[in-house]
Amino acid sequence: MPKMKTHRGAAKRFKKNKSGVVKRYRAYKSHILEKKSPKRKRRLRKSTLVHKADQKRIRQLLPY
Repeated sequence: MPKMKTHRGAAKRFKKNKSGVVKRYRAYKSHILEKKSPKRKRRLRKSTLVHKADQKRIRQLLPY
């Protein structure tokens, strides 16, 4: 059986931590920032974990 390929689009967006939980960055930070509050923009800078319901799908895209 051939090796599985990593989904390159997913590899650029998600990282696995040591325990196997997938980390992601938040959306809505690229443009139209003027009307977003400073508090909201600060919160968007930080990374967060992928929701439990989506973990399995993301792990299939990142086999290694």
